[in-house]
Amino acid sequence: MADLLRRIAEQADASAFRELYQVYGPRVKAYMMRKGTDAATAEDLAQETLLAVWRKASLYAGDRGSLTTWIFTIARNLRIDLLRRQAPWQELPEWRLQEPSEEALPDEAVAEKQRQSRVRTLLAELPADQREVVGLSYLEGLSHSEIATRLCMPVGTVKSRMRLAYQKIRKGVEDLE
Repeated sequence: MADLLRRIAEQADASAFRELYQVYGPRVKAYMMRKGTDAATAEDLAQETLLAVWRKASLYAGDRGSLTTWIFTIARNLRIDLLRRQAPWQELPEWRLQEPSEEALPDEAVAEKQRQSRVRTLLAELPADQREVVGLSYLEGLSHSEIATRLCMPVGTVKSRMRLAYQKIRKGVEDLE
């Protein structure tokens, strides 16, 4: 093969180049495709590589490496140059620009259901007086003073029962957070 390159360098021998191309053209194309290049681009890069070999044949030095290594180094460098020239940013297709779903992620939905179930169970386990003030506060939306008036008890007692209920519920759901 080095003889073919010498003939190309010294005599610009087209038949030697044709023979070199038949040997290395398919190999360079296959190399490009293994590196992720599509078939058409790989073919273009193989041609460009072997044209560079034609132009630079006189620069080849056998003592610095094999002919195959030299040709594949040229191919690799041309591929890198192509990648650098390509636009690094590509617009997303129209269908990819849609808004994200408002639905909770599956794991978040499961966690929320577990939390709701646990709170319901904890509310059911509260003493009746604490459950009553929590229900009036959250289900009917009454203030502490309105609850105190309705149940005929001091506001401090309502606040005390709410605080005790919160502590029990908070302690019961600590492991879910």
